[in-house]
Amino acid sequence: MSALKNEAFVDRLPDEVEIKNAEQLRTIVASQIKEGEPTTLSLALDSGEMQTVTLAPALTASLLEVLRLVSSGRGFRMIPVEAELTTQQAADLLNVSRPFLVNLLEKGDVPFTKTGRHRRVRADDLFAYKERRDAQRSDALGDLAKADAEDDLI
Repeated sequence: MSALKNEAFVDRLPDEVEIKNAEQLRTIVASQIKEGEPTTLSLALDSGEMQTVTLAPALTASLLEVLRLVSSGRGFRMIPVEAELTTQQAADLLNVSRPFLVNLLEKGDVPFTKTGRHRRVRADDLFAYKERRDAQRSDALGDLAKADAEDDLI
């Protein structure tokens, strides 16, 4: 398993072959989806034997998201929701500076714990903050669009 970890996209972007493989697999999986139903795939093993695998809708959606990222040549990291992140990791996930994140923590916008002198942020708390922030941004943009429409600007 550690050999596979070294091949994962932890600190690198996918190469051209991996991008093509991901796009091919994404197309195959997507063609088998029936909305709201499990997705059934048949796989040919090295022995020539066929094995059927049934994926729950959530697992199919997650697999497609990973394949979409790889096929677009983008890097990604998988983070368990219960993971504790450093302030730098949390800032990177929000695409903000570490000092800005520390300010959010100190204001109480995002819960955190301290381990000695170091702050730790639970991934699920960070994701909840990100959802709230994104919803506020969306509402604000909607209000601006509505105001523009009322003023005949659009």
